[in-house]
Amino acid sequence: MDDMFKETGHQNAYFPLFIPKSFFSKEAAHVDGFAKECAVVTHYRLKNDPDGKGVIVDPDAKLEEELIVRPTSETIIWSTYKNWIQSYRDLPLLINQWANVVRWEMRTRLFLRTAEFLWQEGHTAHATKAEAIQETETMLGVYAKFAEEWMAMPVVQATNRPMSVLPVPWKP
Repeated sequence: MDDMFKETGHQNAYFPLFIPKSFFSKEAAHVDGFAKECAVVTHYRLKNDPDGKGVIVDPDAKLEEELIVRPTSETIIWSTYKNWIQSYRDLPLLINQWANVVRWEMRTRLFLRTAEFLWQEGHTAHATKAEAIQETETMLGVYAKFAEEWMAMPVVQATNRPMSVLPVPWKP
């Protein structure tokens, strides 16, 4: 599948696993749906328990800012994109990421969804809405081809339902 993405001009990238909480605060509406499933890192060190009972979190090693273990990468990727994209000449920007994510869900499903799973994320930026729509249609075709030709699963291609679209307003 990675080769299929690269054939469309996508490049692989890898963004940090630990994301500062402030990045999520800026995108509170986006995070709202899975905020209760986020794992939070508050300290950076363990130490031996003085009572000899193994290890404890070192209270002197509290982080200045809490880190969120990646539940998805939009916040860190788009923060990076704003630095990478200086003009329309930098577009389109086609990035793919294969990464582990963590969602501390109440009920995981063995072999279907565990707390940690491999995630494929495509993040693209375009000069026009028409180019973005064309990219979406191209990638739907890539996923359909993979499902049909590699997984022997029939596919019915459709557009997103309004409820499944991320709450990011279109700004031409």
